[in-house]
Amino acid sequence: MMASLPVRKVDHIQGKVTSGEGNSKVSVSFVCQKCRLPLKIDPSFNTLDQNQWKEVTAPLVTQKDEETLTFPEKVEHYEEDENISKRDVLAREADYDLEGSGFTLLGETGPGSFGNLGHKAKVTAMLFDIMTGKSEVDHPLCEECTDGLLDLLDHQLKMSDDECKDYREFLEKLGNNEKLGNNESKTEAELDEEIRQLKLQEDSLMQELQAVEAERAQTAKLLQKEKEIARALEEEEERFLKDYNEHKRQVQELDDEETSVNNQLKYAQEQLDSLKKTNVFNATFHIWHSGHFGTINNFRLGRLPSVPVEWNEINAAWGQTALMLHSLAKVMNLTFKRYRIVPYGNNSYIESLTENAKELPLYGTGGFRFFWDTKFDQAMVAFLDCLQQFKEEVEKGDTGFCLPYKMDKGKIEDPSTGTSYSLKIQFNSEEQWTKALKFMLTNLKWGLAWVSSQFANK
Repeated sequence: MMASLPVRKVDHIQGKVTSGEGNSKVSVSFVCQKCRLPLKIDPSFNTLDQNQWKEVTAPLVTQKDEETLTFPEKVEHYEEDENISKRDVLAREADYDLEGSGFTLLGETGPGSFGNLGHKAKVTAMLFDIMTGKSEVDHPLCEECTDGLLDLLDHQLKMSDDECKDYREFLEKLGNNEKLGNNESKTEAELDEEIRQLKLQEDSLMQELQAVEAERAQTAKLLQKEKEIARALEEEEERFLKDYNEHKRQVQELDDEETSVNNQLKYAQEQLDSLKKTNVFNATFHIWHSGHFGTINNFRLGRLPSVPVEWNEINAAWGQTALMLHSLAKVMNLTFKRYRIVPYGNNSYIESLTENAKELPLYGTGGFRFFWDTKFDQAMVAFLDCLQQFKEEVEKGDTGFCLPYKMDKGKIEDPSTGTSYSLKIQFNSEEQWTKALKFMLTNLKWGLAWVSSQFANK
């Protein structure tokens, strides 16, 4: 029975035993001890002679171990691929003796499998064991892991060099200090004299220190006074800032108020300018026409059989007409003779000054033909008389002034046809009465235009 082989911590070989005609073979490959990937062995391991082997292993291998490691004359055949290196080793009985080889065969193993390793494989494995024993790194390693290991060793080497440099500088400084101490050795008298001088210097410095302390105390008092003054100034500044902010707020309020007043004044001025440009008569009394009717402020003055205008509208139109002529006369300081116009809305009337203040109504109350009441006709004739007086008063100051329709004793003449139309209702048709009223409103409009041009600023 074959004794059990020693097992080391380095597992760098993988193998597989195969059977052939009378012989068994094992396929051997090495793996990296760090990343555990298969390795491709460098061809230089195949040309390692005995002298090179001694140089690598000396003095770690004894003479007896050297005699046992003899190279065969015939080198077994290797099969290589791009990832790993393999070879077939013939199983021989003499190859079972692996004591001291220091490797473990991994993979499928069985009785007699260790002896199937070739001499080169055993030598290579032992070489890797020796390299592993020399350092703290397990071998073999792949190229990438080797590069990383070299970088780490370079870093450690640099750190060691820096430490040696620091130690060397410290040693040089220590040697220089020792030399300087030897050169500066003095006698006891010289040292006493030096001590006396140092005491004198100390006394001088103490006196200077006391003076400085006194000056410092005086400065501290002055500083305290200045702090109190600064505190008082800060309080005064705070009060000043409060007063300043209050005054500033008041100024801003006054500015806002002034701006508001200026805006109001500007608006009032614009309104005043607009009102100055506005003619009060044109704005108050708008005389126009609507078909056969003359209108004042959209109230129709007249009546037709086909258009029976309500008497409330006619009375309102007469009230506006009376107010207009009364206002024009007031502007001109004109006092009518024989009559006084009293504008009173729908119930306006004309007061006769020659008949004991007889009131003539400028409004109707019933049908069109009421022969028993002639006051309405008298009021309309009196109004036309007042309009004639207004015309004559204007012609006194402006000889070029002329109304488009002539008026005489309650009648208005159309200059285009020469026909006169009565302003009375009795013995008159509705069409002629309506046309006479329209001509009267036209004359009033001309009078309004003249007064507006002459008394625009009044």
